Amino acid sequence: MTEDQIGQICALGAAITWAGGLVLFKRCTEHISPMALNLFKNSFALLLFIPTILVLPLWTEYATTGALRALTRYDLAILAISGVIGIGLADTLFFYGLRIIGVGLTTIVDCTYTPFVLLFSWLLISERLETVHFVGASLIIVGLLVSSRVHPPAGRTRRELIIGMSATVGSIGMMAYGIVLARPVLQGADLVWATAIRLLAGTLFLMFLTLFMPREWGAWRGFTRRDIWAFSIPGSLLGAYVCLLFWVAGFKYGDNSGIVAVLNQTSAFFAIILAAIFLKETMTRRKLMAIGLALTGVLTIWSPKLFAPSAGQELHEQLPALSASPMLPEVDSLPRSQPEPAVVDRNG
Repeated sequence: MTEDQIGQICALGAAITWAGGLVLFKRCTEHISPMALNLFKNSFALLLFIPTILVLPLWTEYATTGALRALTRYDLAILAISGVIGIGLADTLFFYGLRIIGVGLTTIVDCTYTPFVLLFSWLLISERLETVHFVGASLIIVGLLVSSRVHPPAGRTRRELIIGMSATVGSIGMMAYGIVLARPVLQGADLVWATAIRLLAGTLFLMFLTLFMPREWGAWRGFTRRDIWAFSIPGSLLGAYVCLLFWVAGFKYGDNSGIVAVLNQTSAFFAIILAAIFLKETMTRRKLMAIGLALTGVLTIWSPKLFAPSAGQELHEQLPALSASPMLPEVDSLPRSQPEPAVVDRNG
């Protein structure tokens, strides 16, 4: 088996593990608040990063103390702000939307990450937008409009459907803003430390919020609710940690970053299938049409990279913007060697 084949397998692994994590997170939102779930998810992932940081130096340059000391106070501040916005606030809002609209519609809305990254890259760091970007973004928006006409999930009204989709769109926009804001720092930062710092900042922010929000004091119950550990622990393991490792390995070994990105985006199909099997979510023609339009938009945006002969050589330039899941902002926190239109992979 070649390294490229390993990379493609890992890319599919990232898509499958994120889809599995998303389904498990949906089960959790039925029992605890979005803030409680986000706090648990982030804390569990941080716990797993401790052995990662201790073990990685045994065979790689990642996670060394020297890499941490190389970060300036400004770098740390930007990473922290990015983590608060992209992990602390965005993931909480994402779980709120997930609880209302379910996995299927969330997967469709998830594709808006691509145009959001394009938009903020243009506004914040003056990256150029091409015609193909507008075409792809338009297809994603049309898919989103089609999905808004899907029959609401059981027990939900049309108004709740719109609120849930709006909350999810807002959360993805915040994730995109957070990662684009940190991009100049990420270009020279160490992968593991940058990821851990963003995750730590987002987690500490949530802990701070619970002190001033009496209604969210119950967020700490997520650590003691043994009845949902069967979902929250494997969900955090898959969606906030294992997916990250698969995603990074896919781009590390894959020859063509465009192909890897498209394989990552297949998480939409896996999530829909798993939701239908385990959550009994209804699969309709309109929902399939919306997913098809959204994924076509993503593929359209990535078509120049997908078929470019130099795509494999531009591997590290693409990493932070190729997240298949906005739910994993720590996955986005990868260094890039030089600016390029950031377009879209989930972590956190």
